[in-house]
Amino acid sequence: MRKMAADKPNREFDQNCYTALLGLAESYRSVSNIRHCIHCLKAVFNLNPPPAISAKTHLQLGNILLSHTKNTDLAREHLESAWSISCNISHCDDVKFEAASNLATMYEKQGQNQLVKPLLNKAKDMSQQAPFWHCRILFQLAQICASNKEFTEACHLLGAGADYAATASSQYTTLLFLLSKGMLLLINKDAVQVNETLSRAGAMIEKWTGPNVQKESSKVFFLVLQVCHYLTAGQVKSVKPSLKQLQQSIQAITQLHTDEEPVGTNQLDMFQWLPKEHMCVLVYLVTVMHSMQAGYMDKAQKYTDKALMQIEKLKMLDAHPLLSSFQIMLLEHIVMCRLIMGNKTTAIQEIFQACHVCRAQPKLFTTHGSQIHILLGLYAMSMNCMEAAEAQFLTALKQSESTDLSAFVYMNLAIVYLRNGRQQDFMGLLDKIDPEKMEHSSSHSLKASAYYVQGLQTFFQAHYTEAKRFLRETLKMANAEDLNRLTSCSLVLLGHIFLSLGNSSESLNMVTPAMQLAGKIPDVHVQLWASSLLKDLYRLSGDKASEEEGCGLHTSFSQSLLKDHFQSSQLSEHGLIQWTEGPCPFHLNTSASSAII
Repeated sequence: MRKMAADKPNREFDQNCYTALLGLAESYRSVSNIRHCIHCLKAVFNLNPPPAISAKTHLQLGNILLSHTKNTDLAREHLESAWSISCNISHCDDVKFEAASNLATMYEKQGQNQLVKPLLNKAKDMSQQAPFWHCRILFQLAQICASNKEFTEACHLLGAGADYAATASSQYTTLLFLLSKGMLLLINKDAVQVNETLSRAGAMIEKWTGPNVQKESSKVFFLVLQVCHYLTAGQVKSVKPSLKQLQQSIQAITQLHTDEEPVGTNQLDMFQWLPKEHMCVLVYLVTVMHSMQAGYMDKAQKYTDKALMQIEKLKMLDAHPLLSSFQIMLLEHIVMCRLIMGNKTTAIQEIFQACHVCRAQPKLFTTHGSQIHILLGLYAMSMNCMEAAEAQFLTALKQSESTDLSAFVYMNLAIVYLRNGRQQDFMGLLDKIDPEKMEHSSSHSLKASAYYVQGLQTFFQAHYTEAKRFLRETLKMANAEDLNRLTSCSLVLLGHIFLSLGNSSESLNMVTPAMQLAGKIPDVHVQLWASSLLKDLYRLSGDKASEEEGCGLHTSFSQSLLKDHFQSSQLSEHGLIQWTEGPCPFHLNTSASSAII
């Protein structure tokens, strides 16, 4: 009896010591005195703590070492200890599953993928009675599978998560699982299942009865997927109602006082898709994507500037990897805008900036390397460096995993061959750019572009009747979805064909609207081409005043492009067009580009 009475004060004393040391560790951590924080946590082990305290302390040490030091090996040891100890304790869910989640993230970063899925699968099976952790681990496991291109397994996990969240009466988290599944199906180009999943999610949002902030957040996620679904299909006109709704939704969510609004008592409702500041950047991005495809370059430029400024502000607070992904996608689109608008000098500097963004997040070189080489190929084409353009496009093809991206590259490679008179090489690509043979899932705009390339090839061969047939198909498809740039290119080429056939009046009927449309975009190269045709047409008709006006326009566009061509060729970044393998040559630098970063 006396021994039992003596043990009780000892236990209370030890408990007070643990509490004091853990409290002291937290106070040191809060003032960034990490060294003393670690000392306090290590001191807990000298008291021979019970398993629950030991597991919790190992977890805290692992997290602190991971976030504040470079000692990843020791951090890993502590997280592994936290996981193994807590696995044998029944009431230790938070420690157990946080350790598993953080450990899996660490294994993934260290490239030890063989350890990640077994760990998370075990945690998933053990967490059935811990709803929040079960859902969090399902999300994490699905993300790992998606990163490994295991889309079927990832979608199965997200579907299971939606069913689990529904049984736990969490309308919000059910939606998050469904929309995440829709996103992966969209990436995997499974159009039928995308439509089914988005229809189910849309119906849930319509019947929403929960907090408004969660409804608007889910609605933004839903509409972003819907807009991307249309844009991936090249349906630029059809997307407009959804895009307008999305822009209204993001305005609504920015006006909500999200911190003041209760989100309910269900623990599962603690998940968040994106902070509203990140949502704003994402909406800017999809607006830029639409503007680019529709041929509104000024609008694309305006929204890109706004989005990049917002990203810079957010990066000062938290350099989240997602922001870098948004940044590089914005840069990819704005570079294409610059090239269309005849601003090659800025384009090559922004391509170099994109390389710097990838340098800060090396994984982006894997996911966006193909796109960077495509941009370099397009830039080289605009500089008439056809050998370099071909090399860049072939490099992009090696790295591309997307069929649509590959089709885009093949079409540009075909134009390189046409411009160099390499008819045999062009014929070698014909099957790959035949719109009749393209995959059913290929986008509307890509198929329309393929008809244009075929029209260009038959024009070069002086097969004018055939060329007109292809170009009229392009025009029909381009007009159906407001693909303004493709429309202007097709009209000016048709004008060139009619001029070659001696039909001046019909040529003028084509070239005049082409010039007007190109001016709205603005597309300097089409304007240069159209102004050249216009001066010839006016000369043939004896209209001296209009001929002089056409000559003036042609000279103005020529001089502007020549000046920009010279400036761009003088930049050291211009040397990027020779980079086709190995690491990016970051030694290429000028004061202009280095000031960007």
